Amino acid sequence: MRDSAQSTTPTIKYQRGQFVLYRDPEMFWTGQAGHTFICKVERAWMDGTYDLVAVATGRFVHYANADYMRLLPAVDAMRDIDTAPLNTDGAADDMTAAAIAWLTQQHATANKRPELPAQHD
Repeated sequence: MRDSAQSTTPTIKYQRGQFVLYRDPEMFWTGQAGHTFICKVERAWMDGTYDLVAVATGRFVHYANADYMRLLPAVDAMRDIDTAPLNTDGAADDMTAAAIAWLTQQHATANKRPELPAQHD
């Protein structure tokens, strides 16, 4: 049973498919490198622990304690697109290729003339 006095954050229930930042407590407290990495939630257990998969390496983390996890919200991943100053020269220089591709697609769709329905006599 988890002691709520030891918890570092409010209890969050993570869902399968969410991205989280995970800090391996054993690696962290023993001073090992690579103790913090991005994972995808694979399974939630009834006791409040989670099975994770490290995104970069595919490493499995079984029964991860939620106190060592932080949600990585989509809004943070998409911030460069949402806040891009598109009305200035060189605005795209700081954007990722994926962001530029998405904006190009949106621009092409938004500027496409709507098709008029066929006329009937």
